[in-house]
Formats: sequence, C-alpha cells, structure tokens
Amino acid sequence: MTACAKWTIQIDAQTEPPKADTARLHAVVEAVLRRFRVRQATVIITLVGDEQMRLVHYQFLKKRSTTDVMSFDLTDEYESMRTFEVVVNADMAARQGRKRKHSAEAELALYITHGLLHQLGFDDLDGESARRMHQTEDAILKTLGYGAVYFDDDTRH
Repeated sequence: MTACAKWTIQIDAQTEPPKADTARLHAVVEAVLRRFRVRQATVIITLVGDEQMRLVHYQFLKKRSTTDVMSFDLTDEYESMRTFEVVVNADMAARQGRKRKHSAEAELALYITHGLLHQLGFDDLDGESARRMHQTEDAILKTLGYGAVYFDDDTRH
C-alpha cells in the first residue's frame, strides 16, 4: 500500500468458501487498486454459492443462470471514497479450479480481479477489449504468484 492510500477491504463469506488464504485475496484487491492508483476505496468481496449467485444474476441482469462474478460501483457521487462490491461464486471457483487444474483460490483471485477491472473501466464485450482485460488480469495474478490463470498456457477460458 502506498503511504497516502486508504483502503478498506472486507471479505464476507455467505457460503462455505473453498480453501483459500484470505490474506492473499486481500493482496489481490490491493494489487488492483495500486496498479490503477485508486487512493481511497472500500471493497467488499462477497462469496456466495450457485443459488445465491443465480438470484443476484436474475435480479440485476434478468438471467436465470449462475455466473462467476458480478461487481457493483456503490460510490456515492458526493464522496471521494470509491466503494465497490464484488460478488463471487465460490462454488463455480471450486469447480473451475478442478477443471482447469489450478486452485480454487487462483480462480477466486481471477474473479475478484475481473470484477474490479470492470469497475475501473475495462469491459469484455468484444474480442479486443476482452483480450486486453484478460491479459491485464493475468499480469496482475502473475505478480502475486498465481501465474496466468485466465489464459493458462495460452488456452482460452
């Protein structure tokens, strides 16, 4: 953390989380905020299961399926402090980690990074912007010792 940065990071597990080091997940949030020079932020990471994620996905996007991550900018327009909530599907992280032969923690780190990048202006709506976003995710995760999680040896997710 830089000397003048003020960050509050909260991890709220609403489901049985997969085996993960919460200090490392905090470091993921810090790495993203540091990289994009976010000086003041509150970040709430909410770990949910498939059923809760299905409800959130429907509530906000009217889609009946589950998904990996949804993120929200809760910043009050009159405050300088940025406030983000990142809702992460812990069940999907465990499944995808097994399928892709890396840890559930690495998959959670990917989802957290992805959600924060959306709030910092990235999108994945077309091929080029998606490639740029996923390369940025992997660059951040490599610096934290997770390796390339999204492109994982140049394969697409």
